[in-house]
Amino acid sequence: MMGRVTINQNNGVNATSLSNIFIDEYMGDANDAQIKVYLYLLRMMTANLPTSVNDIADKFNHTEKDVLRSLKYWEKQGLITLQYDEHRQLSSIHMEDIVPHKAQKHNDGDTFVISVPTKQVVSAPAAPQVPEKPNYTAAQIKEFSNDPDTAYIIFIAEQYFGRTLNSNEMNTIFYIHDELQFSNDLIDYLMQYCVDNNKKDFRYMEKVAINWNQRGITNPKQARAESFKYDENIISIMKALGMENAPTEREVNFISRWQGEYNFSMDIIMEACDRTVLATQKNRLKYCDGILRNWHESGVKVKGDIAKCDAIFSAGFAKTRKAKASTIDVNSNPFNKFQQNDYDFDELEKQILDN
Repeated sequence: MMGRVTINQNNGVNATSLSNIFIDEYMGDANDAQIKVYLYLLRMMTANLPTSVNDIADKFNHTEKDVLRSLKYWEKQGLITLQYDEHRQLSSIHMEDIVPHKAQKHNDGDTFVISVPTKQVVSAPAAPQVPEKPNYTAAQIKEFSNDPDTAYIIFIAEQYFGRTLNSNEMNTIFYIHDELQFSNDLIDYLMQYCVDNNKKDFRYMEKVAINWNQRGITNPKQARAESFKYDENIISIMKALGMENAPTEREVNFISRWQGEYNFSMDIIMEACDRTVLATQKNRLKYCDGILRNWHESGVKVKGDIAKCDAIFSAGFAKTRKAKASTIDVNSNPFNKFQQNDYDFDELEKQILDN
């Protein structure tokens, strides 16, 4: 996660000034996301307020990758300069002066040289210091293991990872608990997160824990929300349904059921998304859930089963229509409601001849 950055501006005004050059020469070639990101940077700079890639993503319901692509676009256009720290994390943004694409000329025909502009720096505060990992002694590890609080975490870890932990693995857990200040609930979710991602490596778990520590995550709810933002499958499904917002926990619960309980692959889920988009503009998540629930109940396992399911549905629909047509009540026809007369044609003929 990118750190927060502060945009500095000397003059204090309540309006954001935009150069006509930007409107005339830069705005036409940029997409909506790129324009929003640039204008938001100007606005935050004017107000001297801190921001971050994550803040901008949340502001406009974009992913962080979308925001970074927009920043790199404006860097390529020469309107900003991005600087990174030794870990390749964005550390500062320099807002460059807006200049025309083509150099202007003086009346005497000489090329007008545009001087290198003074940079307005978007600086980021230093990232929190990562606590150093101690090497606990055998006596300390034994003491931790006998403590009811940390003994519970060891027990849970052994259930998740399916083995007795060695001293190095215990050392990692105690580091996360004591130095990174993770609660038991957060450590529990951390281990669940790693196992669900098929990562039963304590080095991986330690890296995730440090990452969460640097992002200020202190409870499972925050960790869960953060992980949703980077789940490529969830993001793809949301976009396929025309939903650009960051997924809520309720929305993720729907999608998790499709992948977990129904055990559907992405190609089946995306087929349901396509049908949903063509069918409705509202409540698409519930509509899509209805399609997938029907397929699950019909025994769909692979995408090829969908065609069989469609054929069965079409045959059943046609049979139902035929049955309804054959059982139409004759008396419902208005013509048949007229009273029918019972004439004796022989008697009528005799009456005519007698006359």
